[in-house]
Amino acid sequence: MLTGAVDRPYGQLQYAVSGRNHGQAVLLLHPLGSDLAFWQPQLETLGLRFRVIRFDARGHGGSVIGAGAALACTMTDLLDDACAVLDELDVGRAHWCGLSLGGAVALQAALSVPARLQRLVLAHTAAAFPPRGLWDERISTASTQGMTPLVEGLGARWFSPGFAIANPAAVQEAEATLRKVQPRGYAECCAALRDFDVSAELGAVRASTLVIGGAQDIATPPERAESLHDLIPGADLLMLDSGHLSNVEQAEEFSEAVSGFLQD
Repeated sequence: MLTGAVDRPYGQLQYAVSGRNHGQAVLLLHPLGSDLAFWQPQLETLGLRFRVIRFDARGHGGSVIGAGAALACTMTDLLDDACAVLDELDVGRAHWCGLSLGGAVALQAALSVPARLQRLVLAHTAAAFPPRGLWDERISTASTQGMTPLVEGLGARWFSPGFAIANPAAVQEAEATLRKVQPRGYAECCAALRDFDVSAELGAVRASTLVIGGAQDIATPPERAESLHDLIPGADLLMLDSGHLSNVEQAEEFSEAVSGFLQD
């Protein structure tokens, strides 16, 4: 596995590359409060055929934001981060697969830089994330109290009840990862989600698209996945019996579905 860093105006982005060196590139974009290790369940399956690229979003994992005044962060800024990683690796076009926040970045890419996309996977995400007050509250909490208060209830938000009970280690790992996120990075990504709304633009997506939802997802309910499927021309829909993180709860089904879709 190759690892490295990309310099950005606010700090650095840490990335990792694995899989087939000469395979088609797949860019995996993780959710808010996570890091590139989030995609570990998919690496074996996708790595058989693809060059798998992951990176930590700003302020997450090893992507540290330097000291200074907080930046006004939009989804386009997060897209610029993703493109900077691809540029560093001399990747002009890739398949883009994102979950939640990562899915929003991938959707923004499909609209803003379509020439950089081959196929598109949108998992547990949406064209908008209301209400705004939710994100303002999270920004305030992270900025004034740090990450610990935001960990409370994470298991219920991210996992289905049955999975959380049967797999407490997975819940604990997710909580530990969230605690390590820089409050500033978390707040900036929250601001990007708060202000994101491409609901009126979905008809302009031209990439072949697979939408993945979770029947028990309370963070991005099934109807949001269904809406993406209905409004993105020609999109396919896969609904898994999971909470917000089907790539963890239904790892084999998720991985096989994504791999198969990208090979078609």
